[in-house]
Amino acid sequence: MNEPKPRLLLVEDEDHLAAGLKLNFELEGFEVDVASTGREAGSLLMQPDYDIMVLDVMLPDTSGLTLCRSIRDTGNTTPILMLTAKASLDDRVEGLNAGADDYLTKPFELEELLARARSMLRRAEWEKREESRPAAAILRLGTATVDFERHTAEREGASLHLTKLEFDLLRYFVENPERVLSREELQQEVWKLRDYPNRRMVDNFIMRLRRHFELDPQAPKLFVSIRGAGYKFIAPQEPATTGS
Repeated sequence: MNEPKPRLLLVEDEDHLAAGLKLNFELEGFEVDVASTGREAGSLLMQPDYDIMVLDVMLPDTSGLTLCRSIRDTGNTTPILMLTAKASLDDRVEGLNAGADDYLTKPFELEELLARARSMLRRAEWEKREESRPAAAILRLGTATVDFERHTAEREGASLHLTKLEFDLLRYFVENPERVLSREELQQEVWKLRDYPNRRMVDNFIMRLRRHFELDPQAPKLFVSIRGAGYKFIAPQEPATTGS
């Protein structure tokens, strides 16, 4: 029995580019749906899950960044590769902050796009295999519970929709408890950005973690600011547990 083809949603409004990409992805073994607007993409996303999405930043009815944020806000964790004509580091960071998993600037080499898509698909498949493992590392933060292997979190029975970067940041804090982490270190280790001058994005993500996990985000007890130095994660009294 043949394995099902991986499903890809291509959101691109340039007809010739969309047609060429669709053909090449199909030759790579993907089943491809194409949307030329954010509205069309939203309708297609109501169908069964896609394995990967390639999303252009410039769309006729909305910004790909806005669409990406709205997708993540619904809890959809489909890997997203963004395409854009903007090549600056600030634009790349904006895309990653919106919830994209990877970022490629136009014009690009077709082989690089296909290689990145294959890499994202392999990573997603690996994560699915990890989810099937019986043992799961569970972290409890007050009334919240985080399962790092399944990339799920909930608080008092309600799901918390964390982006991949939020999970990565939380994991880095948990792996480095009680240690002061500078913004520079967090950018290098979590965002993989070096010598990037804008530190504000780190602060924004800390605020998100506080809203998710602090009982009082205005008086944080877990993610504590260290004036002039960075942030420290104060590990909760109840240790992380591992299922058997």
